[in-house]
Amino acid sequence: MQHATSNGENGTAERAQLKNARRIIVKIGSSSLTTPKGLIDRERIRELADVFAERREAGTEVILVSSGAVAAGMSPLGLAKRPHDLATQQAAASVGQGLLVAHYTRAFAAHGLTAAQVLLTVEDMMRRVQHRNAQRTLRRLLDLGVVPIVNENDTVATHEIRFGDNDRLAALVAHLLRADALLLLSDVDALYDGNPSEPGARRIVEIADPHDLDGIDIGSAGRRGVGTGGMVTKVDSARIATEAGVPTVLTSAANARAALAGETVGTLFTASSRRRPSTRQLWLAHATAGRGSVVLDPGAVRAVAEENASLLPAGVVKVDGEFVAGDPVDLRDEDGRLVARGLVNYDAVEIPDLMGRSTRWLARELGPEYEREIVHRDDLVVIPGPEA
Repeated sequence: MQHATSNGENGTAERAQLKNARRIIVKIGSSSLTTPKGLIDRERIRELADVFAERREAGTEVILVSSGAVAAGMSPLGLAKRPHDLATQQAAASVGQGLLVAHYTRAFAAHGLTAAQVLLTVEDMMRRVQHRNAQRTLRRLLDLGVVPIVNENDTVATHEIRFGDNDRLAALVAHLLRADALLLLSDVDALYDGNPSEPGARRIVEIADPHDLDGIDIGSAGRRGVGTGGMVTKVDSARIATEAGVPTVLTSAANARAALAGETVGTLFTASSRRRPSTRQLWLAHATAGRGSVVLDPGAVRAVAEENASLLPAGVVKVDGEFVAGDPVDLRDEDGRLVARGLVNYDAVEIPDLMGRSTRWLARELGPEYEREIVHRDDLVVIPGPEA
């Protein structure tokens, strides 16, 4: 069965949006930047820098979200394949990050452009102050004519607090900077309705709705095995970006120039027509993981999920996990289903004494500092769909 392979007017317009974009995010996968032996592919970096420099010189702001640090560090450390343990991954990233950025710096300098390294962690994005500072820094770099090269700070991130792959980071940065388009580059030229190496597999030209993916086996990691993601993470990244109103094209690094020119290469994910979520909502939904859970009674579930209300102590029946004020927590119903996620105003050990109480009672008995929500509605995002 064919899935969304036609070129509708909306798809044509959004491909043209890449051609005319004022600001574009480009994510480059590890396999596109390294040789099969794990060495940095200097020629590929030079070729990509040529393409992006053309767009930059034409007035388009280009922000790269680049993988490759761990892969680039493998050969100098004598590693034959990507390490699985976090400590060795971080060691490889420490070695490889400098090599990677040095090559980018040299390639862009040939065009009179300055490159800047920007390392981010989920922890940076979960806190309001750090989140705004990252946004200001990136915008200032663009104002100064610099090409930012963004990567997750693999050397300090942990399994519990990390983006997990640069595909998702790229989508979130696209929203953070209100980009006009997102381009995801890998070693696969498009999304297919089956294994692209098998006869009969057809390229999916356009995805206009999440249901267009029904019945498609997206598959796993890329061919080279040097990255952390695969087609699943790229599709998830496209979903995040399009939810934020950012059209996304998935294709190979070899097709970068054609994609930026608006040609019909790769797979286009069209932007959602729904109202864009706020930056805060998108970060809470996609850039954070709950440090623990707060269980809500049915009335609180209804107030949070349907009435856009804050979570008050009176609606809490249970607390799971260890967290402190300011951490993201999952809000669940009594059957364990995820309802929402938000930044909590109390430590986990404080909440049991507050459960079932009104804020007025708490203020009278414990002091005015307790007349506050467990999670304020401005720091909360409803998570649609069932989850056990």
